[in-house]
Amino acid sequence: MQTTASTPIPPRNPSTQRGASLLVVVMILIIVSILGIGGAQIALMSERGARNDTALQLAWQSAELGLMDAQVDITTGTREGVFVTDNQLAFVAGCGAADTSGSGLCLPSAGSKPAWLEVDLRSDDGAYTEFGAFTGRSFNAGDTGIQPAQAPRYVIEILDDPDVGGNLAIGKGKRYIYRVTAIGFGPRADIHAVTQMVYRKE
Repeated sequence: MQTTASTPIPPRNPSTQRGASLLVVVMILIIVSILGIGGAQIALMSERGARNDTALQLAWQSAELGLMDAQVDITTGTREGVFVTDNQLAFVAGCGAADTSGSGLCLPSAGSKPAWLEVDLRSDDGAYTEFGAFTGRSFNAGDTGIQPAQAPRYVIEILDDPDVGGNLAIGKGKRYIYRVTAIGFGPRADIHAVTQMVYRKE
C-alpha cells in the first residue's frame, strides 16, 4: 500500500490578518442601532399624534356641549324671556362686557368683523356666557383625569331673520335669529376648538 506524505499547512501569520469580520459585525451593529432608534422615534411620534388627536376631539366635544347649553339658554333657561324673536332689547354692543345680566348677548358689530370675532373667548374675563350660568347645568372640568381644563363658554349674536327680512308689505314684522359661537377646551387650556350654529326660535 502506497502512502503519500501530506505537507503540513503552516499557521497563518497574525500580522497578515486585517480584522474584516470585526468591521462587518460593527457595521451590522450600527445599522441595527439606527433602525432601532428610528423605530422608537416613529413610535413616539405616533403616540404623541394620538394624544394630540384625543385632546382635540375632547375640545370639539366640549364646544358642542357649549352649543347645546346655549340652546337650552335660549329656549328654557332662566333668561328665556330675553330671547323674544321680534326684538333685540336685551342685546348690547360689545356683548355686554360691562353688564353681567347681558353677558354674552351681542348686537351685530358696527365694524367689518362679526361680533363673535371681537370677543376673546379664551380670556378669563371676556364678555361671554359660561356653561350653566343661566341653565343650571353642570360641567366637569379640571386637571383630574382626561377631561377639559375648563368649561365651555359662548356668545349669542342676534341677526335679522332672512326668511322674513322685515317685509312689512306682506304683514310680517321684523324677526330675529341667533348665531351662537362656542369654544371648548382640551385637557390643557391652550388646546381649544370653536364651533358655531344658527338657531331660529319658533
